[in-house]
Amino acid sequence: MNEQIRETVHMSRATEDAGGRLDDAARAGWLYYIAGKTQEEIAAQLGISRQGAQRLVSLSVSAGLVKVRIDHPIAACLELGRRLQDRFALTSVEVVPSDETSPSTTLGIAEACASRIERTLLQAEPLVIGIGTGRTLRAAVENLPRIRCPQHRLVSLTGNIAPDGSAAVYNVIFSLADKIDAAHYPMPLPVVASSPGERSLLHQQKVVQISLQLARQADIAFVGIGEVGPQAQLLMDRFISESERDELVATGGIGEIVGWVYDRDGHILDCAFNKRVVSAPFPLRKSAEVVGVAMGEPKRESILAALSGGLVDSLITDEQTAIALLSSETSSAQPVSKFAATRGSG
Repeated sequence: MNEQIRETVHMSRATEDAGGRLDDAARAGWLYYIAGKTQEEIAAQLGISRQGAQRLVSLSVSAGLVKVRIDHPIAACLELGRRLQDRFALTSVEVVPSDETSPSTTLGIAEACASRIERTLLQAEPLVIGIGTGRTLRAAVENLPRIRCPQHRLVSLTGNIAPDGSAAVYNVIFSLADKIDAAHYPMPLPVVASSPGERSLLHQQKVVQISLQLARQADIAFVGIGEVGPQAQLLMDRFISESERDELVATGGIGEIVGWVYDRDGHILDCAFNKRVVSAPFPLRKSAEVVGVAMGEPKRESILAALSGGLVDSLITDEQTAIALLSSETSSAQPVSKFAATRGSG
């Protein structure tokens, strides 16, 4: 009987000690997170060591006594990214703060894309990296530091010849290769051939077949997302005429990735124009992660269609565009990331 009494007293004291420790942890957590005290100041106020104060502050979080909320614009971006990732079954989403006063179409997302490319390049495992073209990717490459990573291979997903025979202004594979000292495989072709027959002849060239084969082996690709409308990059860069643009719109074209035009459901159009596109076949193989980089209201519908159709697996965009995408209506089909599905299936 005495043993039972002693055990009961022991348990009661242990409960009291645990409760007292939680009280101390709550007090330490309040002093640290609310009052802004340092751990040294908390130790002095509670009459304990600095290490003891540190342990109490940690306990206040692990025991759920303190709920941390980040009061900063980046927190809203993180939440928008999470919502986009969930809604469109994406592998990853990075949302950068918007600057409403800036007319730039690359500000923020170019820097974020550069960081993503850098993280990819720093991987020790040899990768085949597909590279699209455009203003945003060029700005991203300009933000990259010099990194020596000869283990990787770069392959262009689209041609680098403008309609007048000159080098395309926004082709970035050469500048990227120069910065990272890696083997690179350009596609020495026009973006759009004059006819399906010419495209077939161009694709039969051995040097082109090497690039196309490598593109089919890509582990990851970085692409811009273009619109098919008044500000279509294909039109502004003189790859197509206004009448060709109007025909694409009439056919249902809403967006473009590495030259391939797709509709609002994210389906590559079966049209005369796409039969002349010389770029690597798109979408890429199922195990390739395609990172789309784009922002701005003019591109909202083309980005939305690319996400809905699973043409891209990851997205880098800005806050205003993310809000617009989340408020937009999508097709009833549930988007599924081909990359996430492949990973999930082992």
